[in-house]
Parts: sequence; C-alpha cells; structure tokens
Amino acid sequence: MRWNRPLLGAMAFFAGSMLAPHANADLAVIVHADSPVTALSANEVKEIFLARSLRTSGGVRVVPVDQLEGGMAYAVFYEQVVKKSPAQLNSYWSRLIFTGKGRPPVALADDAEVLEFVSANPGMLGYINAEAVTPQVKVVLTVPQP
Repeated sequence: MRWNRPLLGAMAFFAGSMLAPHANADLAVIVHADSPVTALSANEVKEIFLARSLRTSGGVRVVPVDQLEGGMAYAVFYEQVVKKSPAQLNSYWSRLIFTGKGRPPVALADDAEVLEFVSANPGMLGYINAEAVTPQVKVVLTVPQP
C-alpha cells in the first residue's frame, strides 16, 4: 500500500495529540505548599524569571526553576507570561551573562522534575501544566493556554 504525505502528516498529528495529554492544559505557576506566597501577578513572575527581582511584592525571596526549551510548557510560559521568543531570551541572557549581571534559571527536564524539585525545596518558583499539580505545591498564578 502506498501512503501519501498529507495522510501521514494527519496521522502523525493525531497520534501526537493522543500522546500529549497536557497539550491544551493551562499552566500553573507553583511554589512549595508551605510557602507564604499566596498569589503572584504575571508581571511579578516575569520579573523573577528575568532575574530583575529576587523577591515577590510581599518581600518573600524566591528562586525560579525553568523547564528545558522545546517543551509545550516552556513555549506557553514564555509566550504568555514573559512575552519573549526563544531568540529574544537567548539574546537577553547573553547580555546579562556577558556583563555579569545575571544568569538564567536552572532548567529541569519536564513537569515531573519541576514538581518534584519545588515540592522538596521551599523558596522555589516553577511552572507546570495545571493538570500535574499535586497537594505538595501551591498554585500562585494560572496561565491560560492561548
């Protein structure tokens, strides 16, 4: 049997959507369940992830934890919250590193690693798909999927 390319593409898309249960989920910006932080604005989160601020507006020190570039959560987070493309981010961090004014957040592989790390370390701030939230973390901002 001979397959045509459009049909193969449609089949691959359908299979990929079946394997990616979080593809359309909102994102949750999370902190440790015992954190005194109860809510953050998108702008506060943006400032923390761009190393412009080390504290929330309430004065609580937080350390951002990123996800690796290329994942759905990363793409949604930087598009919706930080409002920067991967190229803009690379340029931004290159300037800060070169001048000694900052370093990008540590990046973990996926939702599971971020969830595990934040739930084990008070003071961390990360983002995961909202469907992956557990009682060990607290959601301080929900980012709707575009």
